[in-house]
Amino acid sequence: MSDENRSALRRIEEFDSRDRAERVVRSTTGENMISNLTGADWLSLTALFWAWVAALLVIGGEPNWGILAMFAGILFDKADGYWARRQGIDSDFGRAIDSFIDVFVYLVTAALLYHTVLAPHPVVGFVVGFVILLFGGLRLVRHNAEGFGDEGGTSYYVGTTVVHTNVVVLTAYLLEAFVGPWNGWIAAVVVAVCPLMTSRYRAYKTAFGHWLVGIGGVVTIALVLALEFGLV
Repeated sequence: MSDENRSALRRIEEFDSRDRAERVVRSTTGENMISNLTGADWLSLTALFWAWVAALLVIGGEPNWGILAMFAGILFDKADGYWARRQGIDSDFGRAIDSFIDVFVYLVTAALLYHTVLAPHPVVGFVVGFVILLFGGLRLVRHNAEGFGDEGGTSYYVGTTVVHTNVVVLTAYLLEAFVGPWNGWIAAVVVAVCPLMTSRYRAYKTAFGHWLVGIGGVVTIALVLALEFGLV
């Protein structure tokens, strides 16, 4: 690259940096952030509330109720997207909030569930939990920056999603409860699937996939309630 082109590129980057800085200043000094939150944003924040409840319950030795609270968070997390589409609301700020909330709803709850219930040793729990947060966080940062892919009119996530990882941990939890030979060492296989969140795998958004997740959620809730009330 010539010196002239490098100089021009540097001026463009400096302009972009100043423009971003000005937008940040305007958003924090000229407006009230809370008053500008949309209905979809408030649904996202409600999901955060339930994620916090789930974390406290899991840490407090009530994993079944923690999982149920997590599902309440998932319900509100899904509702914010539905509301945004229905109202025609689409903003970078809203997508950033959604990704931020996903860290707590799907990743933190899964990491704590493994660490407090499944881990055969505190060090194993620490490592597995960190790997879940590491790759899950990177996956959400990339999605927030790149968005969805598209193939023939069908959208897809790049890499497996935080939902997939959460499902792996939940499945491990239920297997330990219902399958004798299953244990925390085997459950540590979640470490192997976490890097898939930062892969180029295409996780397509389909109606069948949504129905499958919904049915799986209902079954999981039923099994968790059965465990809690000693029905199995």
